[in-house]
Amino acid sequence: MLTSPAAEPFVRLNPIDDVVTAVRPLEVGTPIEGVTTTALIPRGHKIATRAIKKGDPVRKYAQVIGYASDDIAPGAHVHDHNLAFRATDFEYQFSTNLHPAPKPAGVDTFMGYRRESGRVGTRNYIALLTSVNCSATAAHKIAAHFTPERLAAYPNVDGVVAFAHGTGCGMAGSGDGFAALQRTMWGYARHPNHAGVVMVGLGCEMNQIDWLLEAYGLKQGPLFATMNIQDVAGLRRTVEAGIAKVESMLPLANEARREPCPVSELTVALQCGGSDAWSGITANPALGYACDLIAGQGGIGLLAETPEIYGAEHLLAERAATPEVGKKLIARIRWWEDYVARNKGSMDNNPSPGNKRGGLSTILEKSLGAAAKGGTSPLTGVYEYAEPATTPGFGFMDSPGYDPASVTGQIASGSNVVVFTTGRGSAFGSKPAPTIKVATNSELYTKMNEDMDIDAGPILTGEHSVESKGREIYERILAVASGEMTKSEAQGLGDHEFVPWQIGAVM
Repeated sequence: MLTSPAAEPFVRLNPIDDVVTAVRPLEVGTPIEGVTTTALIPRGHKIATRAIKKGDPVRKYAQVIGYASDDIAPGAHVHDHNLAFRATDFEYQFSTNLHPAPKPAGVDTFMGYRRESGRVGTRNYIALLTSVNCSATAAHKIAAHFTPERLAAYPNVDGVVAFAHGTGCGMAGSGDGFAALQRTMWGYARHPNHAGVVMVGLGCEMNQIDWLLEAYGLKQGPLFATMNIQDVAGLRRTVEAGIAKVESMLPLANEARREPCPVSELTVALQCGGSDAWSGITANPALGYACDLIAGQGGIGLLAETPEIYGAEHLLAERAATPEVGKKLIARIRWWEDYVARNKGSMDNNPSPGNKRGGLSTILEKSLGAAAKGGTSPLTGVYEYAEPATTPGFGFMDSPGYDPASVTGQIASGSNVVVFTTGRGSAFGSKPAPTIKVATNSELYTKMNEDMDIDAGPILTGEHSVESKGREIYERILAVASGEMTKSEAQGLGDHEFVPWQIGAVM
């Protein structure tokens, strides 16, 4: 940010940019950098600071965010009415912009649950995990039995949660879709935030529980059990059997105790939704700074939402720790271009109406702001949807931009905390990994104060730097990982946000 927003009604992000962003609504005739506005400019929207010819690229963040679809005069409002999208066409450079993550003076810790596997949880749930939608009601009925009154005798158990979904059958038994669902189920079955797991199936579905157990080496025991409705002989008996299985797990789960654990045991999902023009200026760069602090201590900051890095992928490729990591990222971009094309869509379909009202015009502009969540440290790993994230540092997991599906994959990949930035507002929350919400602007933080945990708006007014707000986010991550409740947890969110990504035909 080169121009102080406290002194000017706009923000310029780079000297070569063709546009600046209005900090407040601007009337016609407002002087801006030697030009005057020729239209009403909503807060967060862009103003041209020079003449731009039709077809010329338009730059913000010193990067192309689109192409002029008409001649644009100095002082004009620049938005989707005169800014067009084009598919990216980069000559990618790999591993040319490497900046090591900051090394701390000491080792920071949080209070986590160390499991027998050696992995560390930040919460202590018992999970009901369904293989197919046909067993969703059974799982919900089992979970509903365990009211706060019934769980009062087990104060160290955070709850009994049903993770039910809308797929598992009517699908191919191999390929991208089936593999993604199996990875998701395995990731939740082995998640360190789960003390115990009961898997519930129907029995005849395509997504067979026995196949999952065999493929991933899962073994039944006191804290891991499976059952099928058809084998148990009906819904009522299944619910009764499931209640009994959970009841046997509760005393064991309640024995878990928090202990000091290093930050290297954290995997933090980096997520955004309901983005606005301030996302890439306040909350996302601040979260990126927190990501660098986590990476510097051997933890993992996990970015996702592949359609929302489209147009910024060349910057991440330059940060790839090795060319192989960079090429893996670009392979996912190419997969998405093909996936969207064969479904008769466009990569530019991603900005929602709310994003556009907030000042974002194209996916290219949105992506440049979204990628800032990943900080500046090297990209050390690129993962398939729900694939275990194993390499310390900044990582990327392939996923759609749809928040519930993306976070589901990140949690399955091992994320034990989620940080979610938003500019328009979001009521998202997740289990078993708690979600910390960061508002990009103070107006939103005040309006949705029951949902927002952190206000990044003071960055815009100059009261905070990106670094100081990033440090605040980092400290909140450690507090939440140690058991502090988030705003979304306080409101009971997370029971219905388990949404595995469905890829492929429904048969």
